Amino acid sequence: MMHRAPRIVFMGSPEFALPILDALVEHFPVVGVVTQPDKPAGRGNRLTPPAVKVRAQALGLPVIQPRRLSEPETMAQLRAWAPDLIVVAAFGQILKPEVLQLPRYGCLNVHASLLPRWRGAAPVQYALLHGDAQTGVTIMLMDEGLDTGPILSQRATLIRPDDNALTLSQRLARMGAELLVETIPPYLAGELQPQPQDERLATYAPRLKKQDGLLDFTKPAVALARQVRAFYPWPGSFMPWRGGNLKVLQARALPEVPSPGPGRRLAHQGWPAVGTAEGVLLLERVQPPGKRPMSGDAFLRGARTWNIDDASEAS
Repeated sequence: MMHRAPRIVFMGSPEFALPILDALVEHFPVVGVVTQPDKPAGRGNRLTPPAVKVRAQALGLPVIQPRRLSEPETMAQLRAWAPDLIVVAAFGQILKPEVLQLPRYGCLNVHASLLPRWRGAAPVQYALLHGDAQTGVTIMLMDEGLDTGPILSQRATLIRPDDNALTLSQRLARMGAELLVETIPPYLAGELQPQPQDERLATYAPRLKKQDGLLDFTKPAVALARQVRAFYPWPGSFMPWRGGNLKVLQARALPEVPSPGPGRRLAHQGWPAVGTAEGVLLLERVQPPGKRPMSGDAFLRGARTWNIDDASEAS
């Protein structure tokens, strides 16, 4: 049992981690932050810092950005910070045993699913992709496996019909922050015992790649509409159009509308649509190659060859 405030080191990188870092700073002494190195981003490929680095610097917290946690100078810094607890949220690196064993109370992970469902890098996207009715957040005591550690606490939320990966991630990040702050005191006091996961229920959400966003119209419209929501904003969903890719930012399944055939384009009540294995996919918001995002009906008004067969290469 701790008789003083715990010294906490935070490890995280993207936007998802920000509410969790903010909540920690509000309630506990955060002595250091570890995040990923700056990476090239945008059209100019300029070096861009992770969201957590920007927030940590604004909060006046010391930040390190190791390529690997096992680097001797990184381990020396972690030991110098002398954490009682390490908190991890979407950090992006696997923690080796020497890091896991460094804090007296171990390492806690805020994971965006109801473990053991959707272990891995893309739990929010896979929950949406598979049409799960609910998802949630898990506070887990980390071990050497991939999201296999025992569970301290969980909280569920229903997935809304209009949720995409962005809105759902934001909601889960806020939930995770609240649950973490509620979980740490009883855990440190020895009042909360970690419960092992049921391995029989484990499913995996591997890291997504850009090419995963290609829409496969041999699937039903309902599945493709779920993909569009699951992959927004990254890796995005797209289909070939005029020698490039038409990004599909928002879409609706119309399973009751007869399909003209998988991949066949049509206009439906003034909106662009594409035939699938079952029904049609109505494109509500798109981004043509080299242009800004626009509504589907505005796009269709300028795409006169949309519903002409084999017009994908037409100019």
